[in-house]
Amino acid sequence: MSTPGEDVPAGPGSATTPDGPPTRTAGGSSVPVIELRGVTKAYGDTPVLRGVDLAVHEHRAVVLIGASGSGKSTLLRCADLLEEIDDGDVLVDGEVITEPGVRPLATRRRLGMVFQAFNLFPHLTVLENVTLSPVRVHGVTKAEARDRGRELLARFGLAGREDEYPDRLSGGQQQRVAIVRAIATRPRALLLDEITSALDPLLVGEVLEVVRELKREGMTMVITTHEMQFAREVADEVCFLHEGRIVERGPASAVLGAPQQDETRRFLARLLDARQG
Repeated sequence: MSTPGEDVPAGPGSATTPDGPPTRTAGGSSVPVIELRGVTKAYGDTPVLRGVDLAVHEHRAVVLIGASGSGKSTLLRCADLLEEIDDGDVLVDGEVITEPGVRPLATRRRLGMVFQAFNLFPHLTVLENVTLSPVRVHGVTKAEARDRGRELLARFGLAGREDEYPDRLSGGQQQRVAIVRAIATRPRALLLDEITSALDPLLVGEVLEVVRELKREGMTMVITTHEMQFAREVADEVCFLHEGRIVERGPASAVLGAPQQDETRRFLARLLDARQG
């Protein structure tokens, strides 16, 4: 997918302790769609990711939770090669994409990313935003891209908005357009970074319902969120990040309902206190 600032060409198991092996699907042998192996990332002298291991298998939804600054968004940006890692490997369908010489744009063609701030092109209409990447990056014909774009927009409640500009839409509508743009290219996996954090609380539900539908259809997803009830509904696996490490992982019922790590319990208690305050 293409976003402003990017060049455009003319299986769950029981919760584990820190840095345990990635959870596998029932068969245990399938190649993950996305895999991180020992990934580290620092900004200057500040470490952000400290040897993260993560495997995301096809049709699974992995939800990343943790306090601001725990490394969740950086993890997604590293997976999409928007950030260069310092050590470790990132793989897509078993292929190492962090080797020298790998073209980031070729990797991003295989993944879709949705950001907190929508990142729609303000000078393009809704339909033009949705069809830009399929036509310019993936070589889809304009007619085919427009047909698919209209179909997806209608499916997610945006019929009749095709010729509007983003600033004429509500925040929830803009974020739904951003999700449609990301899936219009038929990505192998979708990366969703706090997609409701910039929305009025009244608009959060309409965006999360789109993700629920994608989950029902089997879309492979990695999601960062502070919406714990939503995480319970969609996650095949929840990973709690603390200071750049995954310190607990497992089914939502285990991590959110009966966390084993003190850091996880403290984080969830703070969230509950904030909601009750």
